[in-house]
Amino acid sequence: MPSTAHVPVMVTEAMEALKARPGGQYVDCTLGAGGHARAILERIQPDGRLLGIDVDAAAVEMAQHTLAAYGGAVVLAQGNFSELGCICERHGFRSNDGILFDLGVSSMQLDTAERGFSFQREAPLDMRFDTTSEPNAADIVNTYSEQEIAHILWEYGEERYSRHIAHRIVQQRPILSTSRLAHLVQQVLGSRRGRIHPATRTFMALRIAVNRELESLKLALDQTASLLRAGGRLVVISYHSLEDRIVKQFMRAGAANHAFLLTTRKVIRPTSLECSSNPRSRSARLRIAERLA
Repeated sequence: MPSTAHVPVMVTEAMEALKARPGGQYVDCTLGAGGHARAILERIQPDGRLLGIDVDAAAVEMAQHTLAAYGGAVVLAQGNFSELGCICERHGFRSNDGILFDLGVSSMQLDTAERGFSFQREAPLDMRFDTTSEPNAADIVNTYSEQEIAHILWEYGEERYSRHIAHRIVQQRPILSTSRLAHLVQQVLGSRRGRIHPATRTFMALRIAVNRELESLKLALDQTASLLRAGGRLVVISYHSLEDRIVKQFMRAGAANHAFLLTTRKVIRPTSLECSSNPRSRSARLRIAERLA
């Protein structure tokens, strides 16, 4: 497990958006390395409570140590936020002042080479948030049809050359490592991506497919209204257009049926200072909705 310090993305903006306050009750649906959870806990003392959820058992295990000082103020749960309502019910978080999502892959997962999320590190092709689930990335790459792989790359990575990459993958199977897949994609695309590594979209698409990220996000969002008390805030940080589109459409639909109030119609982006100090924040987009009575 990596020991480097992780900086949570847009933490100041997220705390302002949540209106985290002493005595409040909040849910962090994407615990990760615990940065946002810690920021919430600092603001809700005394008497506040936080439920921290992550599908990744390693993240929950790490949080048990890093957040231990907060004692009973924090409750940790390993599970997929697609089952958000059941998890909240199980742990007594039925009516909350705020729910936070920080979507996508965490810094901790990217920095743990053996998890196979990064094309910059040699590792087995895995990419699972929950290491007990199936399939992993290698299963998709090595057993799915050329058409199925092309569909995943186009649908989840918006990869223009999805068919070319899928064809090469099927030709070169088996492909078992991150470096081999990255090199194969680079052979197909050459230097067409400029500063962005040619394999970026392929790796993102496979990760989303492996973890059913978009389906889980839709299911989770649909459960948030019933878990927020009047005035409670839903805050979502996303990192690519597919996620952000789902969040935007959900919040606008919620505003149209008077379940939510959009506190701002424009997406909130990280400051230039944060982008400089934390490059992973550059694509972040934060949206807020407030629960109506």
